[in-house]
Amino acid sequence: MGATAESAADQSMAGRLGLRPGQVVQEFGYDDDVDDELRVAIEDLIGTELVDETVQEVVDAAIFWWRDGDGDLVDALIDPLTNLAEGGVIWLLTPKSGRSGHVEPSEIEEAAPTAGLHATSTISACRDWTGTRLATPRSGRK
Repeated sequence: MGATAESAADQSMAGRLGLRPGQVVQEFGYDDDVDDELRVAIEDLIGTELVDETVQEVVDAAIFWWRDGDGDLVDALIDPLTNLAEGGVIWLLTPKSGRSGHVEPSEIEEAAPTAGLHATSTISACRDWTGTRLATPRSGRK
């Protein structure tokens, strides 16, 4: 694959998350097992670096790398809500089935409503990670 085709594939990978140029995206749960290609593709698409979880500004979206054993998912999902703009989404990225740290979809389905979110779709975000799109109810946050 040529450089242009690789770039287009990376942009497509980030584009599946519904992100757009100029958006501010906050990242949670970064560790050495995250998909760096996806991170770079997101940064290329939005035109800036991802902001880390310590930033206290309003963001358009959040990506959250989450693995089984990382703690309480409900508590974790509340953190990104603090800075999330109205209409913003959280992409919960979990290892795919059969990979270390895999999270059962039922765990996400149970945790999301308790955190005031609902899962709207699930995609193959990249080679080793599944992405679940979490949004606040249209009527507003709890």
